[in-house]
Amino acid sequence: MIRKVFTTVLLIAIAIVATGCHHNKVSNPIADINSKQPDKVLFDRAMDAMKHSKYDVARLSLQTLINTYPDSEYIARAKLSVADSWYAEGGATGLAQAEIEYKDFQTFFPNMPEAAEAQLKVANIHYRQMEKPDRDYTHAKRAEEEYKELIKQYPDSKLIKDAKEHLLEVQEVLAEREFRIGRFYFLRESYAASIARLKSVTENYPLYSGADESLYLLGQSYERLADAVRANPRLPEAMRAKLINEYSKHAVEAYDRILTRYPATDRVGDATERLQAMKQPIPTPTAAALERSKKEEASRSEQSRVDKVMGLLRQRPDTTHAATVGEPNLEEPKEVSATDLAQQTRAVLAAPQPGTSQLSVEGAAGTGKPPESEAPPTSEAQPQLNNATPQAQPNQAGETVPLPAQTNEAANEQTHDDQAQAAGQPASEADKKTESTSKKKKKKGIRKLIPF
Repeated sequence: MIRKVFTTVLLIAIAIVATGCHHNKVSNPIADINSKQPDKVLFDRAMDAMKHSKYDVARLSLQTLINTYPDSEYIARAKLSVADSWYAEGGATGLAQAEIEYKDFQTFFPNMPEAAEAQLKVANIHYRQMEKPDRDYTHAKRAEEEYKELIKQYPDSKLIKDAKEHLLEVQEVLAEREFRIGRFYFLRESYAASIARLKSVTENYPLYSGADESLYLLGQSYERLADAVRANPRLPEAMRAKLINEYSKHAVEAYDRILTRYPATDRVGDATERLQAMKQPIPTPTAAALERSKKEEASRSEQSRVDKVMGLLRQRPDTTHAATVGEPNLEEPKEVSATDLAQQTRAVLAAPQPGTSQLSVEGAAGTGKPPESEAPPTSEAQPQLNNATPQAQPNQAGETVPLPAQTNEAANEQTHDDQAQAAGQPASEADKKTESTSKKKKKKGIRKLIPF
């Protein structure tokens, strides 16, 4: 009896142990040499989806990998692939999201070699969205900034060559835009605005295909300003001579630069003729400058007739004239404004000559307003300058007009004609301005029929 009970207990114990071992058995995938890591499986699945242009499926697998396995060795490649999927998908929304992902990759992995690739893709995003020079230039400006950032931040990268080639094309588009605006102002005789735009072209984009044309128009603008000063009889002779010399000097500098920096361009002959007409020496370019100019012109391409016709239908700008040799400008573009040019002109003018007033100096510089320090004194200061009581003076019509209370005459009591000459105005115009505005004027035209 005891033997049977012992045997039964032993069998039950063996069954329990066997059952427990069966339920606790675990299959370890690492033990099987043919099995793959789950993060690798997700990454391979995403790459296969991208090959078949299933970008949303690829991003789903990549995000699962990033969120589930944050310590995986595929994390960096997964983040970069997410950005690549948006970049390959394209469209305004896709490219904007791709830029965000590439910037995030550079933030998390700044020391990886792929960081330079991410920066290049950001620049290419704006390069792909560039428009023609007469359209919105936002993407062209952003592309220029991003390519410069790549060149400065990753100088040892193998992608520098591609970045410089694209940067030269972008700067060709930006320079063409500035040149067109400058030519627009030149044709409408707004020479100060034209000079500001053309100087921006010549200083910021020396490899522009129309650099010689920009310099020629710049010289022409300065010559037109000098002609306008010659034709203005109201300016004092000393001031007129200084302005003419200043404008002529800048014109000569523009023509000289065509001959010394761009001796292989089309405007060399015209610049030589202008220098001869101005009786200025003709500079001779160096052999190195001539060789460099020839290489730059030879590197430019020409559009075929078919490309010209198709270019009218495309949104992308024409970059065939961009140079493929030379180094692009990596400095921050200098913006020249017409206001700065006016200030430079005022700085050139010396102190007022005898017989002239500060008002004429400011008027010649283009402001037409006297500075606060030269404002006429008030009537309260009048007794200190002249003890005599101001007397009313007749105008050209013989009418006696009282002097305004807020003005003051000099001790020698200049006449209205003398004041007009000092202000650079004819005497008749000065007399008209001194007439009382409260005086009842005769009605003209249809107002004769109105009784009030």
